[in-house]
Amino acid sequence: MSSAEIDRMSAVLAKQRAAFTAAMPEPLSIRRDRIDRAIALLVDHKDAFAKAVSADFGHRSTEQTLMTDIMPSVSALKHAGKHFEAWSRDEKRKALFPLGLLGAKANVVYQPKGVVGVIAPWNFPIGMVMVPMAGILAAGNRAMVKPSEFTERVADLFAEVVPQYFAEEEMAVFTGGVEVGSAFSKLAFDHLIFTGATSVGKHIMRAAADNLVPVTLELGGKSPTFIGRSADKAKAGQRIAMGKMMNAGQICLAPDYLMVAKEQEGEVIESVKSGVATMYPSLLANDDYTSVVNGRNYERLQGYLADAKEKGAELIEVNPAGEDFASSNGNKMPLTILRNVNDDMKVMQEEIFGPILPVMTYDSIDQAIDYVNAHDRPLGLYYFGNDKAEEEKVLTRTISGGVTVNDVLFHNAMEDLPFGGIGPSGMGNYHGQDGFKTFSHMRAVYRQPGLDIAGMSGFKPPYGKATHASLNRELKK
Repeated sequence: MSSAEIDRMSAVLAKQRAAFTAAMPEPLSIRRDRIDRAIALLVDHKDAFAKAVSADFGHRSTEQTLMTDIMPSVSALKHAGKHFEAWSRDEKRKALFPLGLLGAKANVVYQPKGVVGVIAPWNFPIGMVMVPMAGILAAGNRAMVKPSEFTERVADLFAEVVPQYFAEEEMAVFTGGVEVGSAFSKLAFDHLIFTGATSVGKHIMRAAADNLVPVTLELGGKSPTFIGRSADKAKAGQRIAMGKMMNAGQICLAPDYLMVAKEQEGEVIESVKSGVATMYPSLLANDDYTSVVNGRNYERLQGYLADAKEKGAELIEVNPAGEDFASSNGNKMPLTILRNVNDDMKVMQEEIFGPILPVMTYDSIDQAIDYVNAHDRPLGLYYFGNDKAEEEKVLTRTISGGVTVNDVLFHNAMEDLPFGGIGPSGMGNYHGQDGFKTFSHMRAVYRQPGLDIAGMSGFKPPYGKATHASLNRELKK
């Protein structure tokens, strides 16, 4: 099967590129139609997608998949559908003085790039295909999609339903494991977007480099959460618990660890525990609580806990109903809060991607800032507090992909904000107009007036008085 998919990839890429070239310039009505079809695909099959996700995870509620995969995708597509005509208009720029006065004109034309490859992760296996698809289609591109092999049922469903709404030369889906994914990343796309682990992102970038394919990498990292002394601890606990327990912490933007004033550590931990108990009075049989995606990831998380305990951490299991997880035959895990952590522990070295929440303490906010700045720049950063001067200090003295103040995750839900990382947490942005620009080529167009501008300016040999006059005019301090 893998070899057949790999052979099909090159053929489909050639087919899409030929169709793209033949259709240039495609009317905006075609883009609108594709956006509408993408919305219809999601709405028509929302329940089937929710069932597929739950089966792949071992359990995830229909409501969560609708809220975190289907709804954001539909919202992104609708937003693009509403605005893409305005985004597509030529952008007027200023011609160099005095050329503009003499009739020269300069503008930027937004052109589609061609064929965009999409490599999606397993944690939000629908949304991470269809949210960037809003920008891809709005910009006028064709798309080839490689869903994650860890959510096999979702991948198979995509492969089944996409041909019902899109011709192969518009959008095509390829399923399979590592071999297929590796071959996919090596194709000569006009752009490639990858969402996943930083370690894999490095391989994707190397593969794309052979064909000089521009990439957008949405990676992850360890998103810190600052709890200022002025923060409403009860409110912070509720919101952190929601962000950490959603999808069982399997979110690239999940709060990875807390930075808490030393004397407020106990209060903050209790507030998080209270937040968990309010939302999830039980866990094992609770349809609202998601399972860890598979045994491999479950064992990885258990390994983090064992390593942390061995190296001196205190483990606080948040299990409101006192349920026996050890005897269950699934991969559900309760939240475990870790105290007394340090950088020697694996849980502080790697992105957690699960229901484990380390707590670090600080004497001063400057100390907390210095710690964050000494590590890789994260995808997200969160600050809780009512001290505006402290908030400003945290935001201006740190760098991250994005920020949410007095909550977590929510900057990602804003269609009019760019979403992306920096450094090891990613490169490039998408969402809204920023996604449209990512998947467009900004083509510079200059129109020269009829006058002999080069001759008048002395730019033509033989150089003489006009040349020296131009140079003397421009080369001044």
